[in-house]
Amino acid sequence: MESKSQLPNPNEIPTPHSQPGRKPYDLRERTFEFAIRMLHISATIPKEGAGRLIADQLSRSGTSIGANVEEADGAFTRADKRKTLVVARKEVREVRYWLRLIDRVWGNKVPVREDLGEATQLLYILSSIIDKLQ
Repeated sequence: MESKSQLPNPNEIPTPHSQPGRKPYDLRERTFEFAIRMLHISATIPKEGAGRLIADQLSRSGTSIGANVEEADGAFTRADKRKTLVVARKEVREVRYWLRLIDRVWGNKVPVREDLGEATQLLYILSSIIDKLQ
């Protein structure tokens, strides 16, 4: 028989740092970690030509997702929460665009395929939540 001490703590937020290879269950933490990765990718994009613009756009939209999820979490009404999550979903779509562009132009120097997959998963998660809030 298992003791209670062996059960996972439901109040503990798993993070990629505490559990390698596992994604956090908490959407706020997941979008926070995603924002950090977008900032790292932005920093690795070559800054000549359009690179500076693309890096700026990626860092803005990539960090906006989590900020909007946080804002939605503090919303007073269901409608307000839904509206803010719709904005987060729009930002995810924009991030996917920039990641696709980066993959096409600098894919051999700036690997983004895994993050593109994560953006797609975030899109599905946000869409599901938004649909349930209707």
